[in-house]
Amino acid sequence: MKRRDFFLKAGAATAGAAAAATTLAAPAIAQGNITWRMVTTWPQNFPGLGVGAQRLADRITAASGGRLTVQVYAAGEMVPGLQALDAVIDGSAEMSHGAAYYWQNKSMGLSFYTGVPFGMTNRELAAWVRHMGGQQLWDEIYDGFGVQGFLSGDTGTQAGGWFRNELTGVADIQGLRFRTPGLGGQVWEKLGASVTNLAAGDIFPALQNGTLDAAEFVGPYNDLALGFYQIAKNYYFPSFIEPGLATELVVDKAKYQALPQDLQDLVRFVCQAEYDEVASDFAANDPRALQTLVNDHGVTVRQFPDEIMEAGAVAAKEILTDIRDNGDDLTKRVAESYVEAFNIVRQKTDGTDSLYLRAREQYFTLE
Repeated sequence: MKRRDFFLKAGAATAGAAAAATTLAAPAIAQGNITWRMVTTWPQNFPGLGVGAQRLADRITAASGGRLTVQVYAAGEMVPGLQALDAVIDGSAEMSHGAAYYWQNKSMGLSFYTGVPFGMTNRELAAWVRHMGGQQLWDEIYDGFGVQGFLSGDTGTQAGGWFRNELTGVADIQGLRFRTPGLGGQVWEKLGASVTNLAAGDIFPALQNGTLDAAEFVGPYNDLALGFYQIAKNYYFPSFIEPGLATELVVDKAKYQALPQDLQDLVRFVCQAEYDEVASDFAANDPRALQTLVNDHGVTVRQFPDEIMEAGAVAAKEILTDIRDNGDDLTKRVAESYVEAFNIVRQKTDGTDSLYLRAREQYFTLE
């Protein structure tokens, strides 16, 4: 399916769903129940991420019996995608759905809640946030803006990106105009790339008109829909800058705390459920989308050369060390907590999970 056709069909489907939801929600609103607006950073009906945002909203609405009805606005419908958090801060919306590292200009500590180069996998990140003090520090950051953040989904380990030409070493990165956000973007800058961040719907036109030479977004499930294969054919795996990207739901904190306790709990528990649901969606559909990209669209799957991986690891360590040593007090505490938790949780990942996966790859197949 062509990119334009995908979004046209998605828009029509979502418009119909929105009309139905409005009809169903009207009696609840008339009874004095609460309606909140969720703005997102994702295109309408976008696989995995946009669908996850809509499903989260629908689950809150259904589980609350309409007492808390959530209406979703895709990127550009109310505000541009990368202004979603600001819409909650200024009161234009009650909720936003995006990725915390999009807002690292507000606090570098927020990057740790999305993806850290060579850092935690999705399960490790959830362990830190839920059980090792990560949520409390996240709350401190967002308290400064009057909002509350929750993990709301994760993609698993992402793809490394789309490149017009094959990469043979670090020399090929020099001056490369590359779309990639967060701390990972800083890693690529250290390797010589010229980095910019764009919302999902803006990446394809920038590739098409030559503003970008390369781009990464998430992985096959999303990238197939975005149509990057039409411009670049070299698809690199795995990402070393986003080993377990998490999305976030952000809510107006005062309005959230004014909710009855059961509705506060409902929002939190639905976010936890969606964190796992989105991961399952990507686990099921990334491999199938990759088959389509390779078999139907002539994409070549590649791995980054060792020289690039090693240079990326050196750059990541330099960046993280600098943040921990020289950031503001709160960011330093976030970094210290993250590193402490990382060194604990990776013991299981490196010492058990990875050993099993290597053994499975080497010895076991099913036909």
